[in-house]
Amino acid sequence: MAHGRYLAFGLAAAGALTAAGAAGIASSSGDGVRAALIGEKVTPMLGGDTTRVAAAGTSFTFLIENAQPGRLRVFQFGNRLFNTNWVQAPGSVKSFDGLGPYFNRVSCAGCHTFDGRGRPPENTGDPMESILVRLSVPGEDEHGGPKPHEIYGDQLSDRAIHGVTPEGRALIAWEELPGAYGDGTPYTLRKPLVTFADLAFGPLDGALFSVRVAPQMIGMGLLESVPEETLAALADPDDADGDGVSGRVNMVWSPSAGTMLPGRFGWKANTARAIDQTTGAALGDIGLTTSVHPAQNCTAAQAACRAAFDQSAGEGPEISDAFLEKLVIYVQALAVPRQRGENDPAVVRGEALFRAAGCAACHMPTLKTGAEAVLPELANQTFHPFTDLLLHDMGPGLADGRPDFAASGSEWRTPPLWGLGLVPRVNGHDLLLHDGRARGFAEAILWHGGEAEGAKEAFRTMDSEDRNALVAFLGSL
Repeated sequence: MAHGRYLAFGLAAAGALTAAGAAGIASSSGDGVRAALIGEKVTPMLGGDTTRVAAAGTSFTFLIENAQPGRLRVFQFGNRLFNTNWVQAPGSVKSFDGLGPYFNRVSCAGCHTFDGRGRPPENTGDPMESILVRLSVPGEDEHGGPKPHEIYGDQLSDRAIHGVTPEGRALIAWEELPGAYGDGTPYTLRKPLVTFADLAFGPLDGALFSVRVAPQMIGMGLLESVPEETLAALADPDDADGDGVSGRVNMVWSPSAGTMLPGRFGWKANTARAIDQTTGAALGDIGLTTSVHPAQNCTAAQAACRAAFDQSAGEGPEISDAFLEKLVIYVQALAVPRQRGENDPAVVRGEALFRAAGCAACHMPTLKTGAEAVLPELANQTFHPFTDLLLHDMGPGLADGRPDFAASGSEWRTPPLWGLGLVPRVNGHDLLLHDGRARGFAEAILWHGGEAEGAKEAFRTMDSEDRNALVAFLGSL
């Protein structure tokens, strides 16, 4: 159960969002909400009034443009926490010790470099620096979420503190799959082949696993502030309108709120709030406890892990509530960069093709926040994330076979598209989708299936000039 001064504030904010309703949007029928939002003109100010003009390697690191006086100081302290390299306890500075016993990286920025996007290793056998492997077994936990592996837990930890052996390593190789556009131009898609090595507790028999890269961090506060009623209005779980697209809200357990809430974050919309995302990553990725997750990330079978934690444990969580509040505000206040080249004829044509192909059915160009938001600056904003935050069945090609609350093994949250055109500048690559398999926008589109099969085929059968225009539009975001 959540507790603490910060968490009481967080619960009040969550209640205000629910009570605020859809600020006039969700009073219409679901079809009316969708039509109204799709009909909104996309402006270069992708984050509304919060948008920053940025087109460099630091584009994802800025405070929202309309920040209140005094916000910068808290934001800067949160930035320090995000970039802190935590150390094994006892450390010379107690406020920043408590790493592990198991961990994947020593800082938040270790995966989200410059608040950006991770990637798979360049070569099979290279360390996984900004990508991890989720684990579970068939069945559900007490809240209806994935059931952790009895020995390895819910995430493979490939690093550990001194005296503890890491759980093991994941290795990724690639299989090339040939294909061709409608005009005969050939392409290849690469499919990941995952194996495991150096497993400390024996084979992962019967385990379900899913490889996940770290997403970029921008705009999370805006997405958290979209009213629940809007998400419900956008959902069409039974495809009542017959368009072949049936987005669903993933209701998930929020450990900070102590109740089920709509999922908004994570590759399968399995996390409801920024504080849940932050504290879950702190525990799973770095091994840091909080008042949301006060127990260490050791299973009952991991004796060395439990002994190391018992020896280093002090009073209270390893990230204090005071630090946690600033870290979450930092995450919520990261600005979305402005669109670039919006008047380029190819970009203009590409947006029209994006809509005509049916991409906007899931990648909703526009969303709105209500009168209440997680930060006052985020209230009453019209912004352009190109996501509906809903689950969609993407077909067998992208399926990981691992359910996550209501998400099936082939369902994924529509990822926001804002900022993806800047990933090469920020992080030095253009590897997309949940596991980084797609080398650029074209391959990402060609992996779409299921509900997106029609949109994929529309792109695949375009002539090369139209394909390039659509990709140019995506690169401008």
